[in-house]
Parts: sequence; structure tokens; C-alpha cells
Amino acid sequence: MVTVGIDIGSLNTKAVVLQDNEILSWSLVSTGESTSKAAQAAMDQALNKTGLADKVSHVVATGAGKKEAVCAHSKATEIICEAKGARFLHPEVGGLIDIGAESCRVVKCDSNGGVADFALNDKCASGTGIFLDAMAKALEVDVNEMGPLSLQSTNDVNITSTCVVFAESEVVSQIHRRVNKVDILKGIHKSIAARVLGQTNRLQLEGDILLAGGVARNIGVVTCLQEMMKSKLIIASDPQLLGALGAAIIAKEKVEQTC
Repeated sequence: MVTVGIDIGSLNTKAVVLQDNEILSWSLVSTGESTSKAAQAAMDQALNKTGLADKVSHVVATGAGKKEAVCAHSKATEIICEAKGARFLHPEVGGLIDIGAESCRVVKCDSNGGVADFALNDKCASGTGIFLDAMAKALEVDVNEMGPLSLQSTNDVNITSTCVVFAESEVVSQIHRRVNKVDILKGIHKSIAARVLGQTNRLQLEGDILLAGGVARNIGVVTCLQEMMKSKLIIASDPQLLGALGAAIIAKEKVEQTC
């Protein structure tokens, strides 16, 4: 059985091709202005790697643009998809943290791998990829270098603002005071980690926690978050694909229910 999951995010669209319980291929494309075209492009790219385009049984779309995915047979919520994907990769996890471009979601899994509870960021884009992009521009640093550079920090710098605009002003003020950039970067990452920690504490997550989303590739955020948390953090391989994987699993379950 071949199924496809598509996760349409604000910046990137991901697709995963699943055959039974094996991930055959995946793709990632820029979402751009047309979410429907991005969904089709991501699915086509992933399927072209397998030669099984005519064998697809079901396609499920998730993410912010899921309603526009005309190539999908059905839709599923992001939180349920992420929980499915997390338990598929790591059955032992008690929850997951997904830090994406515009959102941060924390999900508590139940004993069956379902969703027991969840929390969403409530401070606009604070603590997300867009927040990091804005800080990178203010510091004139490549966003991909922020994490490694922050590990060089030797002094504590606090960034207290939760709003992107106010945080940017705070960073500029630090620059004018000639604070070392690596220390400012560490402060930015600590600020993000502290907000995420607040979400995880509200849910009282137990056991290991899977970290996913594009920001999971930032070693600075990961390091700060692990230092603050008691639970062990597991970094998802290809962390941006968790939602698409979960959508493909749900597609498989839908087919099985009709058989």
C-alpha cells in the first residue's frame, strides 16, 4: 500500500511517501504564493523518486495550507499528524515540541500515541523561525550560523521582549553598547528556549521529548532547551518532515479502515 502525506507550511511544503510501514521518499519545496501548486509539486517530486505515482491509495494534507491542497483526498490537523509521526519514529516519547516558521506547538502524547493535550504559542511569532530570521538580520548574521556562533558565548545576556519588534529593538540596543554578538545570540536562543519551556511545563510532559520543526536544526536553541529541561530531548531526523509523515500514516489508516 502506498500513501502520501503533505504538510503545507507558511514557508515550506513537505511530502512523504509511505509504503506500508516504510518511508520510501520525501521532498521539500518552497510554498510560495500558491499553496495548491506547492502541494502538487512536493507530492510529484516525492513520488517521482519512487516510480509509484500510479500506485497511490490515499493522500492526506495537513499544515496551514491544507484546505488548498486539491491533490489530497482528505485533511488532518497538524497536532494529530505530528503525534502520529513522533510515535512512528520513536514509540517511547511522551510528547513532542515542534518549532516552525510561525508557530510553536507542544503536544503531550497518551499511552496509545494519541494526543492527550497540547499548547500553542500565544505571542505572535515569538520563539519561531521568523523570530530568528528577524534577529539574524538585526545582527547581520547568517541565520544558519546563529546556532554555532552562540555556542562561543562566555557571558550571559538577557533578551526579555516576546514581541519580534521589541526584541529587535532590544538587540540593536545591545549592539550599540558593543555587547559581543555571540553573547547576544546566546541570549536570543535562551529567550526562545524559556518560552518553549513554559509551554512544556504547562502540559507536565513526562519521559523523552521529540524536538521537530525547522528550528530543531539550530544547535543554539537545542542546547539552551536541553540545559533547561529535565527530560531528554530527541532530535528528529529531518525534523521538518514530522507532520507530513504523520499525514501519510493517517492516509494508510484510512485505507485500512475501508478494507
